[in-house]
Amino acid sequence: MFKGKRWMTTAVSMSIVLVLLSACSGGSGNTAVNSDSPAQSGASTDPSKQPEITLNVYSNLANYSGIQPGWFAKVIKDKFNIKLNIIGGGGQQKEATMLASGDLGDIQVAVNIKDAIKAGLLLDWNKDGLLDKYGQDIKKYAGQALEANSKQFGGGTAIYGIGQNVGSGSGPSDGANTNIGPMLRWDLYQKLGSPEIKTLDDYLTVLKQMQQLSPKSDSGKPTYGFSLWSDWDSVNSLNAKVMASFYGYAEGDGFNTADLILTKANEAKWQGLLDDNGYYMKGLKFFFDANKMGLLDPDSLTQKYADVSNKYKDGQILFSQFSWASSSYNTPEHTSAGKGFAFVPFADEQMYTSGYSPYGGTWHWTIGAKTKYPERVMQFLNWLYTPEGIQVSAAGPKGLTWDIKDGKPTLTEFGYKALTGSVNMPDEYGGGVFSDGGNQANNRTINTSMTNPETGEPYDYTMWTSYLNHNPDPVTKSWRDAMGALTMKDYVVKKNKAIVAPAYLSTQAPATEPANIKQKHSEVGKVIKEYSWKIMFAKDDNEFNSLKQQMITKAKGLGYDEVVKWQAEQYEKTVGAALKK
Repeated sequence: MFKGKRWMTTAVSMSIVLVLLSACSGGSGNTAVNSDSPAQSGASTDPSKQPEITLNVYSNLANYSGIQPGWFAKVIKDKFNIKLNIIGGGGQQKEATMLASGDLGDIQVAVNIKDAIKAGLLLDWNKDGLLDKYGQDIKKYAGQALEANSKQFGGGTAIYGIGQNVGSGSGPSDGANTNIGPMLRWDLYQKLGSPEIKTLDDYLTVLKQMQQLSPKSDSGKPTYGFSLWSDWDSVNSLNAKVMASFYGYAEGDGFNTADLILTKANEAKWQGLLDDNGYYMKGLKFFFDANKMGLLDPDSLTQKYADVSNKYKDGQILFSQFSWASSSYNTPEHTSAGKGFAFVPFADEQMYTSGYSPYGGTWHWTIGAKTKYPERVMQFLNWLYTPEGIQVSAAGPKGLTWDIKDGKPTLTEFGYKALTGSVNMPDEYGGGVFSDGGNQANNRTINTSMTNPETGEPYDYTMWTSYLNHNPDPVTKSWRDAMGALTMKDYVVKKNKAIVAPAYLSTQAPATEPANIKQKHSEVGKVIKEYSWKIMFAKDDNEFNSLKQQMITKAKGLGYDEVVKWQAEQYEKTVGAALKK
């Protein structure tokens, strides 16, 4: 899954949204409602009138650690008199440390829910009627997701959390822009005469010509077709793996989060990462060829995503696999001058997209068993599932960045500037750019493509009628005229360029890797990740082939085939079997 803007997409690969309706139960986690809390002691039940508290939020999706900043901090301080102390995720090692400490904080995002329940560190939302008293909106707007969690993890009686991105409907669940690109500097592409791009490899020729048209960034640095990062890698190279999504494949199956296989969105097909004709190896070869042509940023070997993001802002990169990564370049200053990124698909493209799921995804919101403030935590989480909470989280404070005009949601004049990052938020809202002030826990509740029942429009402001019709900038207007579509999502649906992974239900418990498979999985992953980077930066074809063979030999020697066999068996018994019906 993708960090950073995981909820745009996320994740990384955007796996099939699943829920497992099994009868797994376990863990204690049955902390009683705090008898000393305001709700029990007779103090005011108005959250804003209760004493100020700080809630520790451990999020495996967070790219930030510290006290929640900016406008979202002000909104929840005014409404709930709470502060959030975000504890940014550090992967499996950090989570293991926190599990061993016996305390995961007040709120958790995307932890291994099975391990946390087993350790007795999660609160049962049904204990002492907590959900019934303080979570009525969650029950109203995400009832099936609660039921799914209960059947999967709570034996049908307890509820230990709720999956993210709950929604229902047909077609891709993405917003106006689908999560996966490919995105090109539209202005440079047009200067070249908008050449036809039939295959993935055709981008290399086009990008080389674009690089020659614009060899320097805004600040005078050299431009590249691609700039990669490794801090989001797991057992492979994220950037190489994502190329498979252009062909309808994604990592694992979303059920057992397998990551040494790629699976087809809408067909019972899978392939191993190291399959010679597979899309992961194609991704490695693509970036190797790009590097030979001087199109791959040499900093890719050492930089992090934050560095890449800054390079997009500076115009140093000309291509993006993700729609959101390149969007930082599309500032009013750039787009008003006709410069910006836009979606340019290739003829063979069939993008992987996730469908809606009323059962939620695998990144759960949970409550710590040791919280001193279970009622106030539940009040806050409940609000995040209300139309008000969803809308504010997506578009900022009503009356400041958006409002209702002629019965429809509309960005204010200030909102148009703030949400594009061209002006800072007011000092009383923490200042800084809008995105930095958003909820740093970085996890959705309800899918923002869903319709807000209070406005009649999607929660995602980029899908509002008022936004789509608001004085489109030269880049947007040019793209719409050329592509015959209003939005990227509109185009891929019209042109059948998207393959939708359906929501999946199973009465079967999620499988846990046996100890020997888990160990081999880890060792194999280290080899694939290490060699993937070496292969992409190989100095010539001979070294490419040599490194590729070394990777395969070492991975297989450490048990690659056994891990893939186990993962494929789980897939074929669950998602694969369902897709064959």
